[in-house]
Amino acid sequence: MKLLLPAAVAAALSLIAPSAAFAQASSTSSGQATSAGSGQAYPAKPVRVVIPWPPGGSNDIVGRMVLQKLAESMGQQFVVDNRAGASGVVGSELVAKAPADGYTIMVHSTTHMGNAHLYGAKLGYDTLKDFTGVALMSAQPGVLTAHPSFPVKTTREFIALAKARPEQILYSSSGNGSAPHLQMALLISMTGLKLVHVPYKGGAPQVTALVSGETQVSFATIGTVINPIKAGRLRPIAVGSAKPTKTLPGVPTLSESGVPGYDMNPWIGMFAPAGTPRAIVDRLNAEVNKALAVPDVIQKLEAQALDPWTSTPDEFNARLKVDYEKYGRLIKLTGAKVE
Repeated sequence: MKLLLPAAVAAALSLIAPSAAFAQASSTSSGQATSAGSGQAYPAKPVRVVIPWPPGGSNDIVGRMVLQKLAESMGQQFVVDNRAGASGVVGSELVAKAPADGYTIMVHSTTHMGNAHLYGAKLGYDTLKDFTGVALMSAQPGVLTAHPSFPVKTTREFIALAKARPEQILYSSSGNGSAPHLQMALLISMTGLKLVHVPYKGGAPQVTALVSGETQVSFATIGTVINPIKAGRLRPIAVGSAKPTKTLPGVPTLSESGVPGYDMNPWIGMFAPAGTPRAIVDRLNAEVNKALAVPDVIQKLEAQALDPWTSTPDEFNARLKVDYEKYGRLIKLTGAKVE
């Protein structure tokens, strides 16, 4: 579920703030939210932002781009604290136990929902009860991709061939329970296909296997396959999101090209500890949405195959409940376990 962009990391980080602490802006915006119990305008001091992934990954890239804009517009530092470990569990536990005052927040991905089912009772927090969703930030759309030698170009051709060759087509993923694994699992559950899963340890080896022909197809995060697609070394068939993506113009969605209702679109979002005052949540949400409308932010995200995605807090929290149940069903279906 973690997306790393090795080839683009240096370039991406050169586009965003090089330091974990974003410089305080020269003026403070006129938001009305106040710090809990202080009566002071929020934020009255630096805000700690836990990103439970290493520097340079998609969560880190999206977080830093948006937080730079928040620092400028809100007149306060947003200090990034990369707390990687156990697919985001280490950092998430830290945030779950932090004071609900708006001064510790988190940028995390859909992995947060999957971890609830992969780790279960081993988690030191409740994924839904101990957090509140502040704002969606970006989609990480996946694409059903094939090796050029694989004789299909459309979703319907793929389904027909797979049904004619049960348990003969190999598909790679970045690991058991990963987003690519679960995206393909959803497709399998909706079509009745019988494919052979070959899990790899990460997105890079997953894509390498597909490019080399070790596997025939894969559901991959677009950022990991965009370069071989452009080079003609892989063929995109359809994207898993409900809407097409600008990164792959002309590539249809699965829903419109043969699997009606298919929608699995991993995301990156901002969270706060449960109980954070609604005024603070609303202020952060408004500032995130404003940042995602800035042309240079849109351009930089889309250059990383990441689609800006805005929402209200209520919309995001509704999405969390839906995805929590969806990921639970898929993980149970696949039998995925923590490796």
